[in-house]
Formats: sequence, C-alpha cells, structure tokens
Amino acid sequence: MAKKPSVKYWLVKSEPHVFSIDDLAQAPDQTTHWDGVRNYQARNMMRDEMQLGDVVLYYHSNTDEPAIVGVATVVQTGYPDFTAWDKQDPHYDPKAPIDKPRWYMVDIKFVKKFAQPLTLAFLRTVSTLESMVLLRKGSRLSVQPVTAQEYAVIVKLAK
Repeated sequence: MAKKPSVKYWLVKSEPHVFSIDDLAQAPDQTTHWDGVRNYQARNMMRDEMQLGDVVLYYHSNTDEPAIVGVATVVQTGYPDFTAWDKQDPHYDPKAPIDKPRWYMVDIKFVKKFAQPLTLAFLRTVSTLESMVLLRKGSRLSVQPVTAQEYAVIVKLAK
C-alpha cells in the first residue's frame, strides 16, 4: 500500500485591499484560485510541491501592519494560470504561450480567521520563529514554505 504523503505547510501573501481573508471567507464555497503569481520560485512551489490537503497560512502584506490572519487549505493542485492569457487581466503576460504554460496556480479554501492577527512586528519577537522564511531579511516571495514546527507555534500563538 502506498504511503500517504505528509502534509506540507505554506504561507501565501495577499494585499488585503486586493483579496483579503474576509474575501476568501465570502467567496463561493469559500474557495478561490491563487492566481497572478509571477515569480518562478513561487510558481515552482505551487506547480510542483503544493498538494491536496496542504495547510496554508494567509498573510496580509503591503498594509500598515502586515500579519498572518488565518488558515486555508489546498483543494486543487497546480494548474495553468489562465489570467496570463487574458489581455484584460492585470496579470496578463504577453510572453506566456498557451501551448506551454509559464504560470501556475492552486485553489485554496478558507479554514479559519484568527481572532487577532499575528503581526510581522510581533512574529519578529518570537525566538522559535527566527528561522522562518517570512522573517528573513529581503524575503519577498508571495508563496513560502513553513515548517511543521513553525506552523505549530503560529497556531498556538493565534489561540
């Protein structure tokens, strides 16, 4: 019998004025496609590594107080990001061939919103999170891996 792959943990960033955790909670079936990622490293994680059931920390970026605000789960593995071919979409990429997709996305589903956001400033004070990708100087990826230990600390802090 094949061994079930272990759950992986991720963090995805969104600007709350573009698509907030509340928008996800109010979306049909509380689900959305995570489109518009135009970084190859983040694309590769979505295309090659994110699996059904993986857990996603939802992070509000580019706001007065950036923060982890909730949890989602991956409900559809990587597939071509159709916004790259839509000339009316802000994520349109004229160099993305339809027959050889350049950009990918996953679908995520809302799980919960934290009662209190875990701000970036606060997270920087938590010594057990000092190695977290989010807290590294110059870390700007919109999709990032999170260790199981980091996830456990964050969930505990959110209670």
